[in-house]
Amino acid sequence: MANLNLLERLKAGEILVSDGATGTNLQQVGMVRGKSAENWVLENPQAIMDLEKQFIEAGSDIILTCTFGATRLRLAASGLADNVVEINQKAVALAKQTTKGRDVLIAGSIGATGSMMQPLGSLSIEDAQATFGEQAKLLVDAGVDLLVIETQFDLAEARAAIEAVRRLSDLPLVVSFSYDRGKRTMMGVSARSMFEMSNLFEVDVLGINCGRSLDENLAVLKELRSLSDKPIWFKPNAGLPEIDSLGNTYYATTPEQMGIQVHDWIEAGAQVVGGCCGTSPDHLRKIASAAHL
Repeated sequence: MANLNLLERLKAGEILVSDGATGTNLQQVGMVRGKSAENWVLENPQAIMDLEKQFIEAGSDIILTCTFGATRLRLAASGLADNVVEINQKAVALAKQTTKGRDVLIAGSIGATGSMMQPLGSLSIEDAQATFGEQAKLLVDAGVDLLVIETQFDLAEARAAIEAVRRLSDLPLVVSFSYDRGKRTMMGVSARSMFEMSNLFEVDVLGINCGRSLDENLAVLKELRSLSDKPIWFKPNAGLPEIDSLGNTYYATTPEQMGIQVHDWIEAGAQVVGGCCGTSPDHLRKIASAAHL
């Protein structure tokens, strides 16, 4: 399937494997909890590349850029708002260097702003569109193969992101929500309302990522498939996070336990599979092995 874009590969019936977690894996190699991964794009780029290489070696067909929190609004919380151009451009350059000579797609990751939309919060639609548009243009100009608006929980914010992207690019677009309240997001969004909203725009792939338990994410996947015939992107957490006796967070779902469920994900309608928080390269290797059977 070399040299084909995401949508061509999906149309051909290929099951693709995305990557695993960024933040939780970088914490395993020394990133201080509470620090954004985008800091390490500047401070420790080799660690970003090493993780991307591990995912590729484990079987990833798609690598997301380390830009989940790289909108100007989100970076402001880390004092990095003035580095928005450098971070987005460098993150794509790192992914390009990692994937050079390999048949691996680079997905530009766009996460939520971390601010609440009006009227519940202070973020206006215009400001949301501006910050999403700025990041999307940087990612597109740097040469990503597709864009992923991910871990969304609010319809208004996701809509602002979609509109901003579609004003400047016709690249393949994935829009993925996090159902962290079981079958709804923290703002009460259901699979149906997400489907109905995305159907109003040129969204190519519908997604589910992060969330809570594997069983709950699978239930949402089945519901979404019953509503839509679009390709589905599925990147659940490695189960629910737990706390050890020292107060450290860990994910108890083993690579074997996660890998054995991949057949159910694909049978339920997922065409791109991977993992979110807690998904290590070892988890990803089991996911890829099962997906490519």
